[in-house]
Amino acid sequence: MKFVRLPLRGQRRLARAVGGESLLLPVELRHVNHTASTNAGHFKLKSVTKPYNCLRMPSASQIDQIAERVERLLVRYEELQRTNTLLAEQVEVLTHERDSLKSRLSAARARVDALLERLPEIKSAA
Repeated sequence: MKFVRLPLRGQRRLARAVGGESLLLPVELRHVNHTASTNAGHFKLKSVTKPYNCLRMPSASQIDQIAERVERLLVRYEELQRTNTLLAEQVEVLTHERDSLKSRLSAARARVDALLERLPEIKSAA
């Protein structure tokens, strides 16, 4: 088998620095770059004592439970917003009704006072 020699990145600069000598590597790097192979016989996994991501992620069921609870909270929040809006409208209507009743009461008192002034004074017998 004939190897094809192609320059890799930086080799031209390296060749000029060395003195013009070409330091090309063969394309076939099977024995040197054995970790690039996907065959099980070509590489072994190193056992890592403590991986960088050692914190446990919540399981799918926990995530589903959290998502369900968040959805319920959002629904409850929307219900409370609608209830608050309705109560604010009721307060506005009742405030208007109270103000109307106050003005009617004041007018009725004024009429009663006017009628009381029109009545003749009763002199008591001594």
